[in-house]
Amino acid sequence: MERRAPTPPDDPDRTDPLRRLSLEELRRRTSIKWRTHPADVLPLWVAEMDVPLAAPVVRAITDAIGLGDTGYPAGTAYAEALAGFARRRWGWQGLAVPRTMIVPDVMLGIVEVLKVVTRAGDPVIVNCPVYPPFYPFVAHMDRRVVEAPLGPDLRIDLAALEGAFRQAATGGARAAYLLCSPHNPTGTVHSAEELAAVAALADRYGVRVVADEIHAPVVAPGTAFVPYLSVPGAESGLSLMSATKAWNLAGVKAALAVAGPAAADDLARVPEEVGHGPSHLGVIAHTAALRDGGGWLDALCAGLDDNRRLLAELLAEQLPAVRYRPAPGTCLAWLDCRRLGLGDDPAAAFLARGRVALSPGPDFGTGGAGHVRLNLATSPEVLTEAVRRMAATPT
Repeated sequence: MERRAPTPPDDPDRTDPLRRLSLEELRRRTSIKWRTHPADVLPLWVAEMDVPLAAPVVRAITDAIGLGDTGYPAGTAYAEALAGFARRRWGWQGLAVPRTMIVPDVMLGIVEVLKVVTRAGDPVIVNCPVYPPFYPFVAHMDRRVVEAPLGPDLRIDLAALEGAFRQAATGGARAAYLLCSPHNPTGTVHSAEELAAVAALADRYGVRVVADEIHAPVVAPGTAFVPYLSVPGAESGLSLMSATKAWNLAGVKAALAVAGPAAADDLARVPEEVGHGPSHLGVIAHTAALRDGGGWLDALCAGLDDNRRLLAELLAEQLPAVRYRPAPGTCLAWLDCRRLGLGDDPAAAFLARGRVALSPGPDFGTGGAGHVRLNLATSPEVLTEAVRRMAATPT
């Protein structure tokens, strides 16, 4: 019998996954991206990607279904896979499996961690414009949002952050800082120096840092992502991570809360029943992605970088009034449309007149008016058509 070579751990051709699916195939999907708007709308809003699943993820889920392996999650395979990924990708040796906890998803993990490190009425600092769910999730916990706006360069403004920390720490409050890293919607990847400065400020003012690092794997080739817990002074921080954004797994929920060495006791106070929420299939899928999906991820990140360049070219040619600073993180683009004269919510005009769905800037808090967020994780053809339609939108 002919002996077969072992199956490689990832798609052998490693072609750009953004170029594999037609618009007709994508419209067969039933997720929120494809069912919120009519079929004539190009949906470039929510952070779902127009990609097929990575082959290792497909195999893992298919094998589990074939075995009827659809019970409750158990074990530390997910955390071990994340620790291995962190060593390979980020050179970070400090992700200790015993200081992790499986949680249903990143936002619910953030909620549970904030419940432990803050009390009702305490402030939670955010860098606006920022991921819109930060606002309602914090408010629904009876905490209050304190904004520390990004600087004009769309990076963390350390002076503004210090002012927010100083304000938040008055009166005995147990303040927390909800760090978005890489930053959504701007795509900024924070440097080690910036994060070390954040840690020093947090220590000075007694602010606990909770890092949303869900977009961590999605960075341009040649760009280094720095885990917050890896920088000096971050020992009391906590991080939430998952494979959700990088491998398009929002529908198979699972995430990990990771504690710094000085925050292990805090993580241990998160109720044990929180770990009952993740999907077992989600844990299987995320584990496979982190362990064996590196080649697929490389192809995705290269394709996203191509789309960043393409978007900049298309805007320069067809919508030169729109300001766009390509940034190396996330699959998202933050567009300043204020010079178009479309008001505080240009997304409404692009949808109504151009049939392109984008995320409205005002939803991202202070600094979002006159902006839109565009999801780059689509084919070059769809991106080209979207800009054509946007350019045809009358002002």
